[in-house]
Amino acid sequence: MPHNAPPLKTVQRAFEIIEILWGQSGATPSELAIQLDVPQSTIYDYLQTLQSMGYVKRVDGEYRLSYKPLTIGGRIKYRSRLFRVAQSELQQVVAETGEVADINVEDNGQAVILHYERGEQSLDLGMYPGMRTPLHTHAAGKVILAHLPEVRVDDIIDRHGLESMTDQTITSVKTLKDELEEIRTDGFAMDWNQQVSGMGTIAAPILVDGDILGAISIVAPSDRVQNEPYQEQLQQRVREASSTISINYQYSQ
Repeated sequence: MPHNAPPLKTVQRAFEIIEILWGQSGATPSELAIQLDVPQSTIYDYLQTLQSMGYVKRVDGEYRLSYKPLTIGGRIKYRSRLFRVAQSELQQVVAETGEVADINVEDNGQAVILHYERGEQSLDLGMYPGMRTPLHTHAAGKVILAHLPEVRVDDIIDRHGLESMTDQTITSVKTLKDELEEIRTDGFAMDWNQQVSGMGTIAAPILVDGDILGAISIVAPSDRVQNEPYQEQLQQRVREASSTISINYQYSQ
């Protein structure tokens, strides 16, 4: 089949239903039919098939996602070599700082949280493995962008744009690219209030043989990140952690 072949409509529709159910607590066939502008009988057939495959379940007349996507996501995470070598280092960072530490990877032009750990003084941001965010809105994402080929960066910007999450989010292509150049020079990224008001992040790349595998970041309240002595401590720690993870990755199986 040619690489540019159009998507199979039946497969596409099934995933559209799954994505709607993911974004809602539940929906009836008639509600799904309205949202997708297809006959209710067609929606019902899709739901019956998804239910037989274990991806959705019926509760009080509504259809909801089952735990099967969680099973798949958990398996993908635990099969990840990067997760296996990074988990203990994240735990150590959290034990030392009391903040949130996470690993972000790039997937389909977005940042995805592969894993995170929370410390005793950390923010509760509703984070979860698999959470997707725009790459340009936080330090971890920008670290990843800084180490991607420029043509890939341009493709991501063209596809996803530079959405504003707060009034501090970078929305200028030139400003973003200037910052990416600084990140490559400095070896880390830092920002505050760009993705979530009150949240600051400091991140460093996880590089192996020059290829970017992901980024490790420490997430803390903006006022703590803006405190220069503490900021320097976090910078040093996140760079040490990225180096440790990179080395362990190369020698792991």
